[in-house]
Amino acid sequence: MLSNLPNDLLLNILDRVDTLDAIRTCILSKQMLKLPAMLTRIFLSVSSIPGLHDRVVTTSEFLRTNSAVAHVTDSILSKRSPEITISNLRIRFILTQDDSLTIGKSVARAMATRMVDAAEFEITTEKAYKISSPDDLLRFGKQFNDFIAACPDVFAGLRRLWLRNMRFGELDIPNILSTCKVLESLRLTYCDSGILSVLQVEHALLVELEVDYGQFERIELICLPKLQRVSYTGWYSHEDPLHFGFVPQLSKLSLTKTGVSSDKTLELTTFLANVPSITDLHLDFRSEKIWVLPECPKLLTTTLSKLQHVNLDNLPEGCDLGWTMFILEAAPSLKALCITVWDHWCIMATDEEFRKENGFCEKADVKWKPYAPAFKHKNLAKLTIYGFQPDGNFMRYIRCVVEAAVNIAEISLHDRKMCGRCGYLDPEIKGKVCPSRYPWTAEERKRAVEGLGLASPALIHFRP
Repeated sequence: MLSNLPNDLLLNILDRVDTLDAIRTCILSKQMLKLPAMLTRIFLSVSSIPGLHDRVVTTSEFLRTNSAVAHVTDSILSKRSPEITISNLRIRFILTQDDSLTIGKSVARAMATRMVDAAEFEITTEKAYKISSPDDLLRFGKQFNDFIAACPDVFAGLRRLWLRNMRFGELDIPNILSTCKVLESLRLTYCDSGILSVLQVEHALLVELEVDYGQFERIELICLPKLQRVSYTGWYSHEDPLHFGFVPQLSKLSLTKTGVSSDKTLELTTFLANVPSITDLHLDFRSEKIWVLPECPKLLTTTLSKLQHVNLDNLPEGCDLGWTMFILEAAPSLKALCITVWDHWCIMATDEEFRKENGFCEKADVKWKPYAPAFKHKNLAKLTIYGFQPDGNFMRYIRCVVEAAVNIAEISLHDRKMCGRCGYLDPEIKGKVCPSRYPWTAEERKRAVEGLGLASPALIHFRP
C-alpha cells in the first residue's frame, strides 16, 4: 500500500523515521528503491537494531550495526546527487577507529560540495559509563581527540555535537570548541577533564549547552555572546556549579540535582547575579533535598526581573509548599508557575543504610516566612500543579497563590505523574507508596473546589 502513494508523500513519511528503517522499507518495492537518495532529513543510528527493546542486545550486535551505519552513511552520501540538499544530517554512532573515520570523511566530502545544510554527531563509546574504569574514560577521550585530528573539516562544519563517556585533558574541550567553528549545540554526558576539574567555555556561535553528570568542580561560561539555553544535571561539586561571565542572551536555565546533606544550598542572588536576562527557570529536585535557599524577595527582584516561566520539578511529597512563594514575590514579570510534587521511587535511593551512608536527607519542610504577606502580583496568569491531592498542604498553597495573584486566569490540577518503570517496582517499595487521592468523580471535584473557597471557582481545571 505504501508504494501506491505519491513520491512526495512517501518522502515526507520516510523523512520522519530512522533512515536505516526507511531503507529497509524501500527495499520491499522496486518503485521505492530510488527514494533513499532523495531524502532531505537523514538520521542514522547505532540504536536501530530490530527488536532492541524486546531483548538483551550484545556488544557485538551494536558494533555490527555501527559498521552498517558507517557503510550506509558512505553509500548514501557518495551516490547522492549534489542537487538534492540534505537539510539535516544526524548520525549516532560508537567511537571506533575505522567506522568513525568512514563517517567523518564521508560527511566532510558532502559538506565540501554544500550537500549538507546542518550536520550533527551523537558519539558514544563501546562501554557504558557504569562499567568503564578511569583508564577506559581516558582512552575514549584520546580516541575522540585522534578522530577530530583526523577529520578536522567535518567538525569545523558541525552544528550539534553530543559526546558520552569521555575524560579529556585540561585543554581538550576548549580545543574541540575551537575546531567546531559553527557549533550551535554542545552536550556532554559523563564527560569531564578529570575529577574536580574546571571547564572554561568560550565560543562565538554556541546557542545551547547541556551537561549531564561528569565530575567538574565548576563550569565557567567565559564568553558566549549567542548562548541562550543552559542545562546542567547532576553536578559533582559541593560549590556553585556554574559561573556566568559574558552571556548576554542567556534566557533559559535548567538545573537538576539529587541533593544530599553536604551539598551547598544555592543562593540565587549571587548565583544568577550576572544573568538578569533569565526568562525561563527549571529546577528539578528529584524528590530529595531542596537545594535552593528562599531569599528575601527585595534582594532578588533585580536578578529575577525578567523571569516569566518557572518549573519546580519533583518536589518531595508531604512537605510544605509555601517556600515557593518567594519566587512569586521576587519575580514581578512571572506569567506561569508549574510545580510537580512526586516521590518518584524509580529514581530515589530506597535502601536506608545506603541513604545514611551517602548523606541523603530525611523529609523536612523548608524554613521560610513571607516577607510581605499582603503583596500582590499582577502578571501571574497560570498555576499548574502535578501531583495535586485535596489536603491542607495543597489547598492552603492554592489559596495563598490566588490571594496574591490578582489577575490569575487558570489553575490546572493534575494527578501524580507516572513513568513506565513505576509498575515494576519491588513490592516492598510499592508498599511505601501512598495511594493517590486525586479527585476523579464530579462529586469529589465539587468538594475540592468548595474546600478551596475561591471567589472564582471557574479558575479550577482538573486535568488528569
